[in-house]
Amino acid sequence: MTSTSSETRPFRAADLGTLVVLAWSGAAPDGDMPCLLVYSLGDGAGGPEASSAAVERLLLSTGLRPGGELVDAAARPGLPVSLLVEAGRAVVTMPHLDGQCVPPPEWLAAVGRRGHAYLVFTTRPWPEAGPGRPVDPGALAAFAGAEETLHAAAHILLPARGLRG
Repeated sequence: MTSTSSETRPFRAADLGTLVVLAWSGAAPDGDMPCLLVYSLGDGAGGPEASSAAVERLLLSTGLRPGGELVDAAARPGLPVSLLVEAGRAVVTMPHLDGQCVPPPEWLAAVGRRGHAYLVFTTRPWPEAGPGRPVDPGALAAFAGAEETLHAAAHILLPARGLRG
């Protein structure tokens, strides 16, 4: 659901709060799927609601709709979202931000086999899972798999690129 304030207020990166990128791989019928979850801690100056609205504005400004269909970025070459995997890091780049993480070895292996990752960029804040803090796998599964999180997210199948091509 898009609120009127999200559509009319200009995007300001400071409103996002702290953005976190988490990587994990999940079982799929054809082998592990490398996944990325991007979320705000909800710690922007306006609090969780303002951070959520700022994430929504960011997504809409890049042509992504929270709660919409899965976007295959390979089929939308003009989509201004990319994934660079290099030197053991995953870097998500889009207008107004670059977010990165150090994924686990199984994620790197899965993205190497598939050539893409499944990105879930949610407007739902998750203040309990901040940078540098270990995330319990059960808590990650509960948050990432929650209907509230998934319906508030843009879903993108994002090709992985490396510096060497």
